Amino acid sequence: MTLTPPDLPLRALFDAQFQASRAQIDVPLALRLDRLRRMRALIDTYGAALAEAVQADFGVRSIRLTEVADFFVLRSLLGDLDRHTGAWMKTRRVRTPIYLQPASGQIQRQPLGVVGVIGPWNYPLQLTLGPTATALAAGNRVMLKPSELTPHTSALLATLLHQAFSADEVCVALGGPDVAHEFASLPFDHLFFTGSTAVGRKVAAAAAANLTPTTLELGGKSPCIVDASADLDAVAIKIAHGKLLNGGQTCIAPDYVLLPQGREAEFERAFVAAVARLFPCGAAHPDYASIISERHHARLLAMVKEAQSQGARVVEVAQRSGSRHERQMAPVLVFQPPAEARLMREEIFGPVLPVLSYTDLGQAIATVNAGPRPLALYWFGQDGAARDRVLRGTVSGGVTVNDTLLHIAHENLPFGGVGESGWGAYHGETGFLRFTQQKPVLVQSRWAAASLFYPPYGATFDRVMGLLKRWL
Repeated sequence: MTLTPPDLPLRALFDAQFQASRAQIDVPLALRLDRLRRMRALIDTYGAALAEAVQADFGVRSIRLTEVADFFVLRSLLGDLDRHTGAWMKTRRVRTPIYLQPASGQIQRQPLGVVGVIGPWNYPLQLTLGPTATALAAGNRVMLKPSELTPHTSALLATLLHQAFSADEVCVALGGPDVAHEFASLPFDHLFFTGSTAVGRKVAAAAAANLTPTTLELGGKSPCIVDASADLDAVAIKIAHGKLLNGGQTCIAPDYVLLPQGREAEFERAFVAAVARLFPCGAAHPDYASIISERHHARLLAMVKEAQSQGARVVEVAQRSGSRHERQMAPVLVFQPPAEARLMREEIFGPVLPVLSYTDLGQAIATVNAGPRPLALYWFGQDGAARDRVLRGTVSGGVTVNDTLLHIAHENLPFGGVGESGWGAYHGETGFLRFTQQKPVLVQSRWAAASLFYPPYGATFDRVMGLLKRWL
C-alpha cells in the first residue's frame, strides 16, 4: 500500500498503519532487517544534507558534532539491531512449576502494532531515528513527529523517510504544538516521547485518554558529585565537555556541581583552563553550538541575572567578543546560587553551571535527594567506599563514574529516567522489549496435573496439597 502523507490527515495515516499492523502480526526477520537497512542507507546517502539541515536550524552546530552525536550513535544502534534482532525475537521457553507439569510454558515476542515517536530538537536525528529503528526491529509500524524547532531537519527527514518507506511502514507528521497534541491523542499501541518534563506531562495526559502505554524520556537536574579524592584538573575537562556539548542542550548534561568546601577557586581555575582547551576561540569557536532559539537564549540570560541579584557569584568563562552568532552563549559558572533560584529549580539546558559546596558527603547526598530524582548522576573520585555510598544512597536514571554522558552510549545498558525524569527505558534488548508484547503461552498436555485441584475436594486433594507444602 502506498500513501502520500501530505495528502492525508493524522487519523487516516494512523488508521492505515493500524490496519496494516493487524493484517501482518507475524513480521518475519527478513522484513525487519530490510527496514533497518533502508534506514542505514538513508543515513549513509543523505547524511551530509541532514547535517547541513541541523546546522541551519541551530545557527551554529558543527557538522562534525552531528556526525559523532547523531550518525555515529545511529550507525552503532543499527548495527546492533541488525546483529541481534533474530535472537531477540525468538520464543523463549520458561521453567514450569511442578504443580503444572507436564505442561510447558513459553513467551512469544510479538510486535505491539503502531508506535508513535515524538522527537526533540536537541539531537533531532539520533533521538528520533533511534527509537524508530528499535520499534521497526521489534516489527512495528511507526508514526514520527519531529520537533517544530528544527524545521529544516524535520522537513528533510519527512521527505527522505517517505522515499525510503511506504506510509504504512513509517510516516512523518509535521507541525507545531497543535499537531503534537493531536498526535499524542491517537490510540497508539505505544507512544515514545523525548523532551521536557513539562511537555511530557501533557503527552502522558493525552495518551491516558486512550490507555496508551508510554515511554517518557525527560530531563531534570543531573548532579556532579566531586569527591575530596578527585583530581580537579581531570574532573574539570570531563565536566566541561559534558556540560558544553551541543551548547549545554543535552538532557543528561551536568546540571550542577557539588564540590568539597574550600576547593571553589581550584575548580574555577581548572574549568576555565578546560574550556580554553576544548574551545580555543571561546564562544566564537565553530565547534561551540549556539542556543536553539532567541526565546531559549533569553531564558538562560534571565536565570543567570536572577541568581546574581540573589547574591550568587557569576563568572563568564569565555568572552562573547568575536562570536560569529548572537546565540553562541559563553559558558557561565554560578557559585552558590540559593535554592529558590530558577537555576536550582529548573533544568538549565544551556552552558550555565551552578557550583555548590558541601562540608561532608552526607550533605551532598542529601542535596541530591532533596529534589526530584535526576535523569543522570555523575561521581568523580578515587575513594571506592565514598563512591558506593553515593550509588547506594541516591536514585537516578543512570550513572557515569569518573566521566559524564557515557552511560547513554553503552547499548547494553538501559537508558531512561525515574520519577519526574521519565519512565521506561530503552537501548539494546531493553529497547527491543519496550516495543514488544511478551505473550505468555502455556501448552497443556493430555494428562494435566492441574486436574488434581478440581472439585469436589477430598482425600486425594488433601494428600496432594500435603506433598506440595513440603516441596514448595
